[in-house]
Amino acid sequence: MSGRVSDYKNIKLQGDLEKDIQLFKEIFKKDSVLRIKRIVARKKERLNCALIYLDGMTDADQLNEAIIKPILTATVENESTTQAEYIEKQVLFARDAKTTDSVEKILQGLLYGEALILIDNSCYGVTVDVKGWRTRGISEPQDERVLQGPREGFDEAALLNLAMIRRKLQTPDLCTEMMRVGQRTGTLVFVCYLDTLVDQKAVAEIKKRLSAICIDGILDSNYISELIRDSNHSFFKTAGSTERPDTVAARLLEGRIALVVDGTPMVITLPYLFSENFQSDEDYYLSFFSATVGRMLRYICFFIAISIPAVFIAITTFHRQLLPTSLAISIAQLRGGVPFSPLTECLILIFIFEILKETGVRMPQSLGHALSIVGGLVVGQAAVDARIISTPMLIVIAISGISGLMIPRLSTAVFYYRLIFVLLSAFLGFYGFILGFCAMLMHIISLSSLGVDYTISLRRADFQNLKDTFFRTSWRSMRLRPNFNKNSKRQG
Repeated sequence: MSGRVSDYKNIKLQGDLEKDIQLFKEIFKKDSVLRIKRIVARKKERLNCALIYLDGMTDADQLNEAIIKPILTATVENESTTQAEYIEKQVLFARDAKTTDSVEKILQGLLYGEALILIDNSCYGVTVDVKGWRTRGISEPQDERVLQGPREGFDEAALLNLAMIRRKLQTPDLCTEMMRVGQRTGTLVFVCYLDTLVDQKAVAEIKKRLSAICIDGILDSNYISELIRDSNHSFFKTAGSTERPDTVAARLLEGRIALVVDGTPMVITLPYLFSENFQSDEDYYLSFFSATVGRMLRYICFFIAISIPAVFIAITTFHRQLLPTSLAISIAQLRGGVPFSPLTECLILIFIFEILKETGVRMPQSLGHALSIVGGLVVGQAAVDARIISTPMLIVIAISGISGLMIPRLSTAVFYYRLIFVLLSAFLGFYGFILGFCAMLMHIISLSSLGVDYTISLRRADFQNLKDTFFRTSWRSMRLRPNFNKNSKRQG
């Protein structure tokens, strides 16, 4: 045996209580949390049972009230064809109980917090839902805080997350299909969509990609995101992720698909468009005038974040004639005595900024503010005074770094393209920058997400296509869903 649940696919219960107990003891022979409790019910016919569960995965009160007590106090005579059916239908008080003889299904249930009742002289066991693990509870996601709007976020328990989505979408049109992914972990993945809005071909494609995953374990939704996305080697995300139930509900209402993965609060949404990188969760809770200003600023900040260091290096290295004379003289004076070339100086500052940013994220919150003050002000000012770096370069990198913080969903793309453009500009000047920028645009246009054009919302420059891209119009104007949805009518 390789240790996978699927290894027991063809094994059935034998009907001998002692042999069946021994089977599960053998399977969990090195697991100290396996619990086996024998139960003898004194009825007209003596009923020998065994209750098997994993300690810590079940609720002790439910075990006592829903299983043990009903079996011990049962007085109804057995009128069913089997003792397992009698216990399932007439004795237990549990919310969900199933009769099965498959050892594979029993193991899946035990490992997910269910309890098993084995009955002597019966080839069937009863699995009972008595899950009892603790959850973190509902709280606002730290990385997706909003000034106005819902303050709830997903938990690590998939069933709780599904309930939160259903609270937002109280319609029988909401479909949730369960799959198990991971050869050893058997992680539950729920494919969620609105049946009348989604493209059924997209649903079939998602299921096909999930079924093709062959990996030992899935411990986070990012495992799945990397394995099913269209472009694995792109710096741009082609699969969305969020911890907010309202965001998932909004995506489902547009005809998208959500993947809820057990054990992680991050939910994957597909297809994912380029324009979504610049959308904020609260854009739809503020007035469309305020949302439009924020949306346009994010596009501008993206361009600033990737281009300003490269443009500055190109001008100071190859195209000084483009600067006004007074500005060129001022920059030359400020660079006097600096031992590094503009390229070396720029690369050093970029990496220092990334170190400070990463350290600020990993450090305890109480130390983060002190770190930003020491790193950003004290060290920066000392480096300028010591003539290690120049003031203009420090200002340029600071503006680029702050602009990049406006678009956290593109942080990876900003970092890599900023470096690429800087290197191209250092060797080829403006020609290198323009060449790199055109290559980036061609790459973005070539991307797709679940077969949908990544830039489909920018394909035509008309009002209906741009109403929720560079700006957000009023809800009265957004009558149609995104272009990839054939069921385009949203309202009115």
